[in-house]
Order: sequence, then structure tokens, then C-alpha cells
Amino acid sequence: MPLDDDAIAALGRITTATITTVLLKHGLRNVWMRGPQATRHDAGRLIGPAFTLRFVPAREDLATPAAWASPTSTRAAIEAMPAGCIAVVDAMGITDAGIFGDILCARMRRRGVTALITDGVVRDAAGVAATGLPVWCAGRAAPPSVAGLTFVGWQQPIGCGGVAVFPDDIIVADADGAVVIPAALLDLVLAEAPEQERLEAWIMREVEAGVALPGLYPPNEATRARYTAAKQTGDA
Repeated sequence: MPLDDDAIAALGRITTATITTVLLKHGLRNVWMRGPQATRHDAGRLIGPAFTLRFVPAREDLATPAAWASPTSTRAAIEAMPAGCIAVVDAMGITDAGIFGDILCARMRRRGVTALITDGVVRDAAGVAATGLPVWCAGRAAPPSVAGLTFVGWQQPIGCGGVAVFPDDIIVADADGAVVIPAALLDLVLAEAPEQERLEAWIMREVEAGVALPGLYPPNEATRARYTAAKQTGDA
């Protein structure tokens, strides 16, 4: 399900750190994918619904170059990706077989895919970078996927970086990594995260003014009263 422009714009102003804080307050501790890191420093913050892909360990009768022409293949999955999605790939943290290379990433970019996120690795690293597709991954490897993985399907629940990801969950990725917002909690995050950002910006100004941390961060009653007053005067 595509995100509307207002939601994308709002999430673009919210850091992944803030999102994890908001979700933690509602009991969700495991939303940050361990392993995937941005391969480009200029990628910024990217947002989109998850399009999931899943690999399992290689099995010799299935993980062959001939499998790339199968109806159940990464090639077929890419052709099913809608513009604006973020491809999230469960590679089980395997780092000695590249799930995608430059040709597949170029096709994803051409189809309007926003980004690729995986707990695995990519190959043809220079070529992948040249496609312009933003990638969060766990590294690089020369061997192809079938050297260590079997592709089994797309748009089903997966685990990526130790996090459960369902199709159409919302993915936000920035320099701190990739975070999952369960689709049912998107409105909650959009409602609460901007206020969290506003509060922390005010606290940062207080720190820069020399205020000590105890009672400031996290704010006690007196600090919250000062913050409320600052909002009323336009100073927060």
C-alpha cells in the first residue's frame, strides 16, 4: 500500500532514533534491524512500505544458476515491486554470497524502488553504487546468491536483521540504520514523534545553555513545566 505524500514528508523529519523511542514507549523493543548499514553517506532518510523477499540456506538441487530463470526468482520478484516501495530482503545474515548485483539493482532503480535493505550482502559493489539505488546491507561479497542461498518467495513475513517484517510495514532508514514501523502503528508514530523531536530539540538547547542532565533528560515535573511554558511563548 503506497504511503501518501504527507506521511512521507512527516516521517522525513523524524529520525530513526526518535521512532525507536516512541515505539519503545508502547512496548516495541525490537524494531531496528541489526546488520544493514548505509553504503552511501548521501542517501539521507528514506521511507517506504516494505516489499519483502526471503532466502533460505542453499540446497544444491535448487540453488543453481538455472534457478534465476524460474518463476520463483529474484528476477520475477523485482518485476512485482511497486514504485516507492523499499525492498527488504531476509538473507539470514549470510555474508559470503551476494543477494543482488548491479544489473538487478539497476532494474529496481528503473522501476522506482526507493531502496534495498538486507541483512545479507551485495556483489558488484562499484556497479551497484553506480545505479544510484540506495542500499543498506551488511557488506559485500563476490560470489552470487546461489553460492550460499536459495530464493523462496516474496511478499510474505520475513526476519531481517533479527526483526519481523511484514509486507506493507513502514520502513524508515537513515544513517543510524533501518527501522520498522508496524503498519497498524503508523498513525501513532505520526502523532507522537514530532512532539518527541520538539522536546528533545528544546532539551538540547538547555544543555547548550549549561543546564545539568539530572531532571532535564529525562525531564522531571519541573522541567516539563518549563518546557510547557517555553512552548506557550514560542521558545520551544
